[in-house]
Amino acid sequence: MAQFIHLTDLKLLKKIKMGGIKPHKSWYSEERVVYATPVDPNFTVAHQWVRELKRNGIRTMVAIQFRIPDDEVVRVGRYGTVSLEMTAAQAIAAFKEQGLGLGHEILKPRKIKASELVRSYVPRQLIGWRYSPESLGKKPCGCEWCQRGNIKGRKLRERYEATWK
Repeated sequence: MAQFIHLTDLKLLKKIKMGGIKPHKSWYSEERVVYATPVDPNFTVAHQWVRELKRNGIRTMVAIQFRIPDDEVVRVGRYGTVSLEMTAAQAIAAFKEQGLGLGHEILKPRKIKASELVRSYVPRQLIGWRYSPESLGKKPCGCEWCQRGNIKGRKLRERYEATWK
């Protein structure tokens, strides 16, 4: 059985334990999917999305570990790009062999039942990347579009605009 980790808001944990993980509409397509990463000994790769997802205003992220059959079809790809269909076992092998890591995700186009949930826990909240995996060490863009709705976005926009005048 292949095991994956889904990250979500702590406020939804009780609801998920009762009814499972419902698929969400993707921001780049109309399809509804459950986002996940494989369980990996490298904590950073397995929980890479925590910091990026917290930008949406979630205070505490929770990791929900679930198990699906090895032969079940999932899609693997880098976020925002075309993903490849393969079995769950092949997806885990691809992550390990090809070194897929930061920025890659597993997409499961069905609901994860409550009976498939293994455990839930609160991971460290400052793990992972913001904006994109390659952004470490680079200054974020301060334009109005990139900073819309971000925490402390107004201050960043003001500094950005002051340097361009």
